[in-house]
Amino acid sequence: MPLTFAGTLDRSAVIATVDQLADLVGSVEVADAWDRESALHGMTIGGLTRHLVSQPECAIEFLTTPGPPNAPVLTLVGHYERVDWLLAPIDAIENTSIRDDFNQMGSAGPAESVGVLRRSRELLGDAIDGAGPTVYVPWQDCVLPTDDFLVVRLMEIVVHADDLAFSVDVPVPAFSPEVVEPVLALLAALAARRRGQDAVMRALIRHERRSAGSISAF
Repeated sequence: MPLTFAGTLDRSAVIATVDQLADLVGSVEVADAWDRESALHGMTIGGLTRHLVSQPECAIEFLTTPGPPNAPVLTLVGHYERVDWLLAPIDAIENTSIRDDFNQMGSAGPAESVGVLRRSRELLGDAIDGAGPTVYVPWQDCVLPTDDFLVVRLMEIVVHADDLAFSVDVPVPAFSPEVVEPVLALLAALAARRRGQDAVMRALIRHERRSAGSISAF
């Protein structure tokens, strides 16, 4: 059975997770390092922060915007087959365009990103409460179950919050099991598709069996 969280995701955890970003995004450490390169090659701290706060921002947009009636319904993991950046080299246009767009958006400064996060938090609860059973994702021209769409946004938040905290040497927010467990399940599934089932399983099962290669999802 394909991995899905439809009907099982604790949607209140999405709100709590966005709340947890406020201290990190608004921190002095982030503001002071705004124009410096982050842990992601070529992406500034400001660009990374703006990318992070875009996750609840785009969640609101997609949750409240109807899609075309004939868009294909895809599985949580299956929809990544339509993601052009996933397997592209780091210096490919599929990745550099995202980097450059958010670097430009981040040039507006820390206060703009703090404001985006604050406004998104104010609207997110109503957007989630009013969402239908599925969400249209225009980037991949497909439909996902709403809970699976929210897990994708949670994964992006967890991953990029870690990127940002690491970049400025501050603690990563301690996200709840209701968030971490579905995110880890998604990352493990993506890693198995990218690196092979055996490599991921052995790395997770026993230290002695791990291979020398990476088992990262991205």
